[in-house]
Amino acid sequence: MSEATRTTAGVLLITVVAVAYGGLTLLTHLARRKAGYLDNPVRRGLWTAGHAHAGVLVLFALAVLPYVDQADASDGTRTLIRSLLVAAPILMPLGFFLSVVRPQDTRPNKLIWLTVAGGACLVAGALLLGVTLL
Repeated sequence: MSEATRTTAGVLLITVVAVAYGGLTLLTHLARRKAGYLDNPVRRGLWTAGHAHAGVLVLFALAVLPYVDQADASDGTRTLIRSLLVAAPILMPLGFFLSVVRPQDTRPNKLIWLTVAGGACLVAGALLLGVTLL
């Protein structure tokens, strides 16, 4: 495994702490029946989606990261793939969380577009990696 891939894996593993903290926060909101969370289905749904996407996308990135070094690509392309794989689990959950920050928010604000940006990073990184592996 290259040094760059090992470093990227280290960064992704550290983000697991943030995902775990997010899960604890959601559990606390549920257990304490926090106003603005339990009684706000939009906020509850988007925060649940944000937490789920963060965990799944970090695991996906860790699972495919070893293939980056095996790709028939330049160093610059490998760096781009790694960056896209790290950007997706950061941008997408941020969009879910930040689009309904205030307890009274019943509609997502424009930051929901971060989910689209994260999805675009995911698609671009996966497609680029897949093509370079063929």
